Amino acid sequence: MTKSNETMLRGPLFGNIVMYTIPIILTSLLQLLFNAADLVVVGRFCGSISVAAVGATGSLTNLMVNFFIGLSVGAGVSVAHGLGGHEDDVVHHTVHTAIPTALVSGVILTIMGISLCDTFLEMMGTPENVLPLSAVYMKIYFAGITFTMVYNFSAAILRAAGDTKSPLVFLSLAGIVNVVLNVVFVRFFQMNVAGVALATTISQGISAVLVVRALMKRTDACKLILSQIRFYKPQLVKILRIGLPAGVQSSLFSISNVLIQSSVNSFGDVFMSGNAAASNLEGFVYVSLNAFHQTAVNFIGQNAGARQYNRVYKILWVCLGCVTVVGLVFGGLVWTFGRPLLSIYITDSAQAIEYGAIRLTYICLPYFLCGLMDVTTGALRGLGESFAPMVISVLGICGLRIVWIYTIFQVPQFHTPDCLYLSYLVSWIVTFAIQMAVFIRAYRKLLRDA
Repeated sequence: MTKSNETMLRGPLFGNIVMYTIPIILTSLLQLLFNAADLVVVGRFCGSISVAAVGATGSLTNLMVNFFIGLSVGAGVSVAHGLGGHEDDVVHHTVHTAIPTALVSGVILTIMGISLCDTFLEMMGTPENVLPLSAVYMKIYFAGITFTMVYNFSAAILRAAGDTKSPLVFLSLAGIVNVVLNVVFVRFFQMNVAGVALATTISQGISAVLVVRALMKRTDACKLILSQIRFYKPQLVKILRIGLPAGVQSSLFSISNVLIQSSVNSFGDVFMSGNAAASNLEGFVYVSLNAFHQTAVNFIGQNAGARQYNRVYKILWVCLGCVTVVGLVFGGLVWTFGRPLLSIYITDSAQAIEYGAIRLTYICLPYFLCGLMDVTTGALRGLGESFAPMVISVLGICGLRIVWIYTIFQVPQFHTPDCLYLSYLVSWIVTFAIQMAVFIRAYRKLLRDA
């Protein structure tokens, strides 16, 4: 058993969870900096229309990418269960099944993204002065999406094995390259959004190569041997059983966000610019919260595999407490300094900054509720339950927001940004309450069957 595995299965939970989660938070923040650097550079050198163009692609790219990212969750949970149960053959086969799954996912996404982006952008009501730039950004981004898939699957394996520091180091190096290339391509080669998309693709390629190399250098069951890469049926089935519902859930989340983006588009390009900048700022809070989701998945996954059910319940409550504190602190800070932060992205429209401030008020301040919801989802996935959280989230997040948009939001006096953003808060509360009840029921069933 490696030292990282011991910290997940033995010892004090609070300290181990915090030390495990901090590198995930930092890694996720660096990933977000890819897109933040895109927005800042185009905002500084190209104007708010280019900011709107990049921002308009976010919900649409997530719609297509998140389904396949969900499969990486299945790979991570499968590895965690195998490590917890000391099943080295299962872990070995899972690792060597995950990599070709990532490659196939990347090829499918490249074909879909390049061929369908124009159609989807038009369906979302993207303004004519924004659409061409958005399409260019998306096509270049999806041309290199395989790198993103390989990185996410490989990083999920490392985290399931207790290694959260290596992905941080790799993304730090790639992030530096991304920022430098952003400036070079946009400032000196006048490539506009095409330049930032190309910079992101190159940097993601670097991070993918580094994380695969790390798997190849391991000495435990997670070691990657290129000649043994193939689809092992039992492991592929488990990855799909856990990962497909997670992917469907993420994609359906994105559908609701696409509808919200379409509603945002109805307020015009200035509002779109403010919304895009605010959304990017919120992302820094969200990934800090979502890190505890990943922690819950892997800590509970290993302890469930080892049948240490008494630690499972404690892990959930430690993660819930941590995510509440982090959400209140980080969300409050971003809201407090919202306007100065928004001015980093937007330099040519005071009105766009004000629009962005409205979004921060409704999303950032209560963001810890989203964190609570994500942690309970992660806890259920760690137990191997993936279908139940999918159904709950689809109904509680997607269903509620869609109903909100097509009913309350359509009433003239409620067709406002405030009413639109309020749908987030309501959906978080409802979904968290149901997820928590389902976890308690699933946990009690595990105790009865043990």
